[in-house]
Amino acid sequence: MRVLLIDDHALFRIGLRELLERRGIDVVDAVGDCRKGIALARSTHPDVVLLDMRMPEMTGLDVLCELREGDVQMPVAMLTTSRDESDVVAALQCGARGYLLKDMEPDELIEALEAIVRGETVVAKELTGVLAKAVQGEQTRGPAQSPALAELTPREREILCHLADGQSNKVIARNLGISDGTVKLHVKAILRKLAVHSRVEAAVIAVEQNICLRASGNQS
Repeated sequence: MRVLLIDDHALFRIGLRELLERRGIDVVDAVGDCRKGIALARSTHPDVVLLDMRMPEMTGLDVLCELREGDVQMPVAMLTTSRDESDVVAALQCGARGYLLKDMEPDELIEALEAIVRGETVVAKELTGVLAKAVQGEQTRGPAQSPALAELTPREREILCHLADGQSNKVIARNLGISDGTVKLHVKAILRKLAVHSRVEAAVIAVEQNICLRASGNQS
Protein backbone atom coordinates (compact mmCIF):
# COMPACT_ATOMS: atom_id res chain seq x y z
CA MET A 1 0.00 0.00 0.00
CA ARG A 2 1.34 3.42 -0.99
CA VAL A 3 0.24 6.35 1.18
CA LEU A 4 0.65 10.12 0.79
CA LEU A 5 0.34 12.09 4.04
CA ILE A 6 -0.59 15.79 4.04
CA ASP A 7 -0.54 17.39 7.51
CA ASP A 8 0.87 20.71 8.70
CA HIS A 9 1.86 19.42 12.16
CA ALA A 10 5.47 18.31 11.73
CA LEU A 11 5.75 16.15 14.85
CA PHE A 12 2.54 14.25 14.08
CA ARG A 13 3.45 13.92 10.41
CA ILE A 14 6.92 12.54 11.13
CA GLY A 15 5.65 10.20 13.85
CA LEU A 16 2.86 8.82 11.69
CA ARG A 17 5.23 8.27 8.78
CA GLU A 18 7.54 6.23 11.01
CA LEU A 19 4.62 4.23 12.40
CA LEU A 20 3.26 3.39 8.94
CA GLU A 21 6.67 2.45 7.59
CA ARG A 22 7.28 0.13 10.56
CA ARG A 23 4.05 -1.63 9.57
CA GLY A 24 5.40 -2.22 6.06
CA ILE A 25 3.46 0.60 4.39
CA ASP A 26 5.20 2.62 1.69
CA VAL A 27 4.82 6.33 2.54
CA VAL A 28 5.29 8.12 -0.79
CA ASP A 29 5.87 11.38 1.08
CA ALA A 30 4.73 13.26 4.17
CA VAL A 31 4.35 16.98 3.59
CA GLY A 32 2.95 20.02 5.36
CA ASP A 33 2.50 22.16 2.26
CA CYS A 34 -0.95 21.68 0.71
CA ARG A 35 0.07 22.79 -2.80
CA LYS A 36 3.00 20.40 -2.75
CA GLY A 37 0.70 17.66 -1.51
CA ILE A 38 -1.75 18.22 -4.38
CA ALA A 39 1.10 18.10 -6.89
CA LEU A 40 2.44 14.88 -5.34
CA ALA A 41 -0.99 13.25 -5.44
CA ARG A 42 -1.19 14.00 -9.14
CA SER A 43 2.34 12.85 -9.94
CA THR A 44 2.86 9.84 -7.66
CA HIS A 45 -0.66 8.28 -7.76
CA PRO A 46 -0.65 6.80 -4.23
CA ASP A 47 -3.20 4.17 -3.22
CA VAL A 48 -4.65 6.54 -0.62
CA VAL A 49 -4.12 10.14 0.54
CA LEU A 50 -4.28 10.84 4.29
CA LEU A 51 -5.33 14.46 4.74
CA ASP A 52 -5.58 16.72 7.78
CA MET A 53 -8.76 18.77 8.12
CA ARG A 54 -7.43 21.92 9.81
CA MET A 55 -4.48 23.57 8.04
CA PRO A 56 -3.58 27.26 7.78
CA GLU A 57 -2.90 27.58 4.06
CA MET A 58 -5.87 25.55 2.82
CA THR A 59 -8.40 23.45 4.69
CA GLY A 60 -8.48 19.73 4.13
CA LEU A 61 -11.82 20.20 2.36
CA ASP A 62 -10.22 22.72 0.00
CA VAL A 63 -7.51 20.21 -0.87
CA LEU A 64 -10.02 17.38 -1.28
CA CYS A 65 -12.28 19.42 -3.56
CA GLU A 66 -9.34 20.60 -5.68
CA LEU A 67 -8.16 17.00 -6.11
CA ARG A 68 -11.63 15.87 -7.14
CA GLU A 69 -12.13 18.82 -9.50
CA GLY A 70 -8.78 17.95 -11.07
CA ASP A 71 -10.03 14.41 -11.68
CA VAL A 72 -7.65 12.84 -9.15
CA GLN A 73 -9.62 9.74 -8.24
CA MET A 74 -7.52 7.82 -5.71
CA PRO A 75 -9.20 7.45 -2.28
CA VAL A 76 -8.76 10.35 0.14
CA ALA A 77 -9.26 9.90 3.88
CA MET A 78 -9.48 12.74 6.37
CA LEU A 79 -7.32 12.15 9.47
CA THR A 80 -8.27 14.77 12.00
CA THR A 81 -9.12 15.68 15.59
CA SER A 82 -12.43 17.26 14.53
CA ARG A 83 -15.58 15.44 15.57
CA ASP A 84 -17.87 18.19 14.27
CA GLU A 85 -20.95 16.92 12.48
CA SER A 86 -20.55 19.56 9.76
CA ASP A 87 -16.97 18.45 9.04
CA VAL A 88 -17.93 14.77 8.79
CA VAL A 89 -20.83 15.44 6.43
CA ALA A 90 -18.94 17.99 4.31
CA ALA A 91 -15.97 15.65 3.87
CA LEU A 92 -18.13 12.75 2.72
CA GLN A 93 -20.15 15.02 0.42
CA CYS A 94 -16.88 16.26 -1.14
CA GLY A 95 -15.87 12.70 -1.93
CA ALA A 96 -13.77 11.57 1.04
CA ARG A 97 -13.66 7.79 1.36
CA GLY A 98 -12.77 7.92 5.02
CA TYR A 99 -13.13 10.12 8.08
CA LEU A 100 -10.66 8.96 10.73
CA LEU A 101 -9.56 10.36 14.08
CA LYS A 102 -5.97 11.06 15.09
CA ASP A 103 -6.40 9.34 18.46
CA MET A 104 -7.43 5.99 16.98
CA GLU A 105 -5.32 2.92 17.69
CA PRO A 106 -2.59 2.13 15.11
CA ASP A 107 -4.13 -1.26 14.26
CA GLU A 108 -7.51 0.41 13.66
CA LEU A 109 -5.88 2.96 11.36
CA ILE A 110 -4.17 0.25 9.30
CA GLU A 111 -7.42 -1.74 9.05
CA ALA A 112 -9.27 1.40 7.98
CA LEU A 113 -6.70 2.20 5.27
CA GLU A 114 -6.87 -1.35 3.95
CA ALA A 115 -10.67 -1.17 3.79
CA ILE A 116 -10.55 2.20 2.02
CA VAL A 117 -8.11 0.87 -0.59
CA ARG A 118 -10.52 -2.07 -1.13
CA GLY A 119 -13.20 0.45 -2.06
CA GLU A 120 -15.07 0.80 1.21
CA THR A 121 -16.10 4.04 2.91
CA VAL A 122 -14.89 4.14 6.52
CA VAL A 123 -15.96 6.51 9.29
CA ALA A 124 -14.43 6.23 12.77
CA LYS A 125 -16.81 4.17 14.87
CA GLU A 126 -17.05 6.97 17.45
CA LEU A 127 -18.62 9.16 14.76
CA THR A 128 -21.31 6.79 13.47
CA GLY A 129 -23.82 8.43 15.80
CA VAL A 130 -22.81 11.88 14.52
CA LEU A 131 -23.34 10.72 10.95
CA ALA A 132 -26.68 9.17 11.84
CA LYS A 133 -27.79 12.41 13.52
CA ALA A 134 -26.84 14.37 10.41
CA VAL A 135 -28.83 12.06 8.17
CA GLN A 136 -31.86 12.33 10.46
CA GLY A 137 -31.55 16.11 10.46
CA GLU A 138 -31.76 16.19 6.67
CA GLN A 139 -35.06 14.31 6.63
CA THR A 140 -38.26 16.31 6.30
CA ARG A 141 -40.54 13.29 6.50
CA GLY A 142 -40.09 9.59 7.02
CA PRO A 143 -39.44 7.83 3.70
CA ALA A 144 -41.17 4.67 2.60
CA GLN A 145 -39.24 1.60 3.60
CA SER A 146 -36.80 0.37 0.99
CA PRO A 147 -37.83 -2.94 -0.63
CA ALA A 148 -34.30 -4.22 -0.02
CA LEU A 149 -34.85 -4.01 3.75
CA ALA A 150 -37.77 -6.44 3.44
CA GLU A 151 -35.25 -9.09 2.40
CA LEU A 152 -33.40 -8.90 5.71
CA THR A 153 -34.07 -11.57 8.29
CA PRO A 154 -34.97 -10.49 11.86
CA ARG A 155 -31.42 -11.33 12.98
CA GLU A 156 -29.93 -9.29 10.11
CA ARG A 157 -32.11 -6.33 11.05
CA GLU A 158 -30.95 -6.65 14.64
CA ILE A 159 -27.30 -6.69 13.57
CA LEU A 160 -27.90 -3.75 11.22
CA CYS A 161 -29.12 -1.70 14.19
CA HIS A 162 -25.94 -2.56 16.06
CA LEU A 163 -23.95 -1.43 13.00
CA ALA A 164 -25.84 1.85 13.07
CA ASP A 165 -24.66 2.28 16.67
CA GLY A 166 -21.07 1.98 15.45
CA GLN A 167 -20.38 -1.38 17.08
CA SER A 168 -17.60 -3.67 15.86
CA ASN A 169 -18.17 -7.33 14.99
CA LYS A 170 -16.63 -8.36 18.31
CA VAL A 171 -18.94 -6.11 20.31
CA ILE A 172 -22.00 -7.25 18.36
CA ALA A 173 -21.04 -10.89 18.90
CA ARG A 174 -20.66 -10.31 22.63
CA ASN A 175 -23.97 -8.46 22.90
CA LEU A 176 -25.89 -11.11 20.96
CA GLY A 177 -24.09 -14.15 22.36
CA ILE A 178 -22.89 -15.41 18.98
CA SER A 179 -19.48 -15.87 17.38
CA ASP A 180 -17.49 -13.22 15.50
CA GLY A 181 -17.62 -15.42 12.42
CA THR A 182 -21.42 -15.59 12.53
CA VAL A 183 -21.63 -11.80 12.80
CA LYS A 184 -19.24 -11.45 9.84
CA LEU A 185 -21.44 -13.71 7.70
CA HIS A 186 -24.55 -11.73 8.65
CA VAL A 187 -22.81 -8.42 7.83
CA LYS A 188 -21.80 -9.75 4.40
CA ALA A 189 -25.40 -10.81 3.77
CA ILE A 190 -26.69 -7.38 4.86
CA LEU A 191 -24.30 -5.53 2.52
CA ARG A 192 -25.22 -7.83 -0.38
CA LYS A 193 -28.98 -7.46 0.14
CA LEU A 194 -28.76 -3.69 0.51
CA ALA A 195 -26.40 -3.46 -2.49
CA VAL A 196 -23.84 -1.38 -0.58
CA HIS A 197 -20.09 -1.78 -0.10
CA SER A 198 -19.49 -0.65 3.47
CA ARG A 199 -20.87 -0.79 6.99
CA VAL A 200 -21.22 3.00 6.98
CA GLU A 201 -23.52 2.93 3.95
CA ALA A 202 -25.62 0.21 5.57
CA ALA A 203 -25.82 2.21 8.80
CA VAL A 204 -26.98 5.30 6.93
CA ILE A 205 -29.77 3.29 5.29
CA ALA A 206 -30.83 2.01 8.70
CA VAL A 207 -31.05 5.56 10.02
CA GLU A 208 -32.79 6.93 6.92
CA GLN A 209 -35.45 4.23 7.11
CA ASN A 210 -35.83 4.43 10.91
CA ILE A 211 -35.80 0.65 11.12
CA CYS A 212 -34.18 0.59 14.54
CA LEU A 213 -36.86 2.87 15.97
CA ARG A 214 -39.50 0.60 14.44
CA ALA A 215 -37.83 -2.47 15.87
CA SER A 216 -37.67 -1.02 19.38
CA GLY A 217 -41.28 0.08 19.09
CA ASN A 218 -42.35 -3.40 18.09
CA GLN A 219 -40.62 -4.85 21.13
CA SER A 220 -42.35 -2.56 23.64
